[in-house]
Amino acid sequence: MRANRLSLVLLFAIMAFAAAPAVRQALAEETKTDPGLSDVLTDLLHGVEGENSTSGPDKRVPFGREEVQLSFAPLVKQTAPAVVNVYASQTAKVTSPFDGDPFFEEFFGRSQPRAQSSLGSGVLVDPTGVVVTNYHVIKDADQVKVATADGREFDSKVMLKDETLDLAVLKITSDKPFPAIAIGDSDALEVGDLVLAIGNPFGVGQTTTSGIVSALARSHIGVSDSSFFIQTDAAINPGNSGGALINMGGQLVGINTAIYSRSGGSIGIGFAIPANMVRAFADAAKAGLDFFERPYIGAEFEDVTPQIAESLGMEKPTGALVASVEATGPAAKAGLKPGDVVLQLNSKPVESIEALDYRMATLSIGTTANFAVLTKGQQAAMDIALERAPEGMKAAEVTLHGRSPFSGAKVAELSPRLAQKLGLRTDIKGVTVVDIDRDSPAADFGFQPGDIVREVNGTTIDTAATLEQAAKADTRWWRFTVERGGQILRQVLRY
Repeated sequence: MRANRLSLVLLFAIMAFAAAPAVRQALAEETKTDPGLSDVLTDLLHGVEGENSTSGPDKRVPFGREEVQLSFAPLVKQTAPAVVNVYASQTAKVTSPFDGDPFFEEFFGRSQPRAQSSLGSGVLVDPTGVVVTNYHVIKDADQVKVATADGREFDSKVMLKDETLDLAVLKITSDKPFPAIAIGDSDALEVGDLVLAIGNPFGVGQTTTSGIVSALARSHIGVSDSSFFIQTDAAINPGNSGGALINMGGQLVGINTAIYSRSGGSIGIGFAIPANMVRAFADAAKAGLDFFERPYIGAEFEDVTPQIAESLGMEKPTGALVASVEATGPAAKAGLKPGDVVLQLNSKPVESIEALDYRMATLSIGTTANFAVLTKGQQAAMDIALERAPEGMKAAEVTLHGRSPFSGAKVAELSPRLAQKLGLRTDIKGVTVVDIDRDSPAADFGFQPGDIVREVNGTTIDTAATLEQAAKADTRWWRFTVERGGQILRQVLRY
């Protein structure tokens, strides 16, 4: 019996070996006439079940020498011309202890301004010359130039910038249309998808690297307040900031913005701002907005901690906890209450407040969004209108003068719209610094836009007029309290 089984196995093996050349020849002939047969056989050999496969019919591992020898070259030729170099320059103020002293200035001279420059990358997203880059590439720049891949150089105009998102939009002009990259859907990305990173690392010239999407929805990496990044192992180095992250369809899926590194070079952990955020930001710039407006619903949120999740009967800490609700805002009208937990927005999961902020920012003002909410232990759906943040009383901005540490600061009373513009919580009240003259005492003392002045020399500051009057005090001693980023800073100085 055993001999008969061995004979059968040997017979089948001989038949399979003899039939192999014929199968390969038939496969080659069928490929010429019916391209689908090769893919079907490939899927069968890999154990894939056609449309029921989890990877989909358009995603599979390479099979055969021909597929292994495929090249990214056509994709690079299609997209690389739309990736540009961005050169930003500024004049830095240099202070000297001898400035203002006629005796020492005669021998040492006055301190001279020093030019500083930075180099980054950018992406043309519109044939009319709209360029998207990182905010930190052009921060405080007096002049920004853009060099295209064909060697041309253009002066640019900053259309819109946002430090919290680390995004900026530039505009260059030419008689002919520019090459541009279409913005794709970053929410369609999956971990493991192939991507290309194109930029100008270390100023060596345009460079392309390849990799995969390593992770999605990364947060708390210390880059910007958007905290919702695509992680990739495609090599990203200094100078790549503002460059393009491209999918295999030749679409822009992210703007490269940062790396995790202990040496300054790439170690395979890079981060990109998702293209859906880039699209919303570019649309705001094209619309001529003076800042990137996010939809307003009149609610503030906090993280769901393990203790909160347990108290609410949740299996795990996820979602965004409603901390406060404006009584007359859209959220209150829809029935949202403090203590509720937002789990989904337009059927997309909300794992954290960073995810909620990101998904809210990509939606359009004037539309309605569907929120899946956990309220009183039950799940409910709410349609909430996405409105423009209210102006409040629209108090005039006041520029402070005189001999005080606040001289050169422009201040105003907070409204939800102004708070949003400055990256503050929309429920905060008070008098805030809106802008700072770079060559002013306020700048020298370290005041920043977004600082909220709470008290000056014992006077509570509740209006811009009160601060203006307090800043005119005839005194050399100053004691004031400032709120910055949720922290209270107290200062006493002689000026």
